[in-house]
Amino acid sequence: MRQLLLPFDQKPDYCANNFWSNTGNALAQKWLANPSGWTNGRLVLWGEAGCGKTHLLHIWAAANQAKILLGPYLRGILEAPLCPLAIDDADLPADEIALLHLLNAAAEAGYPVLMTARLPPARQTLQLPDLASRLRASLATEIRAPEDAELAIFLAHLAASRQLVLDIHVQNLLLSHLPRTPAALAEAVVRLDRAALANGGKITRTLALNLIYDLSVID
Repeated sequence: MRQLLLPFDQKPDYCANNFWSNTGNALAQKWLANPSGWTNGRLVLWGEAGCGKTHLLHIWAAANQAKILLGPYLRGILEAPLCPLAIDDADLPADEIALLHLLNAAAEAGYPVLMTARLPPARQTLQLPDLASRLRASLATEIRAPEDAELAIFLAHLAASRQLVLDIHVQNLLLSHLPRTPAALAEAVVRLDRAALANGGKITRTLALNLIYDLSVID
């Protein structure tokens, strides 16, 4: 199967009502509801792009009045936190010292820190041993791919919400060739909807194949 890049062009809506709960994110949701159980007051949600970790981070931040920060924009010595922190893409800090100081300051102030990453702490490539140690000493949980049946139901729900009719062949193509993430299926349905408008409302196997090709990286 081709590796796929998904150049999402939808503006994300991270409200709680739009989040899709499934077996892949059930454990993450359980831990998010219990910050007092986080190891050293920190939780790292990790998983592939589009799995829903950023959505969960925003939901948790809204529910806990947490400040949202972006790892790639962390630079310099930041002010001590006055509330819980939610750090998206914490595995890509622009300045590792800035992230280290922030984690230390939050721990000293007694505020929980939620982070997202594409890899678990033990597999992240970091230059600062102290930062690597702090992250490894955090609770980490993976957001896994949903079950096949869950993905099929979610795809059907997305199509129905746009009044699209996807025959079984088109459904199988999408489920077999797109990344097994909610974001990938949502983006595909949006694009199919647009393409169908230009195709007289009919979604054909060829249309689905063209979509998959457009989203793919040609080797």
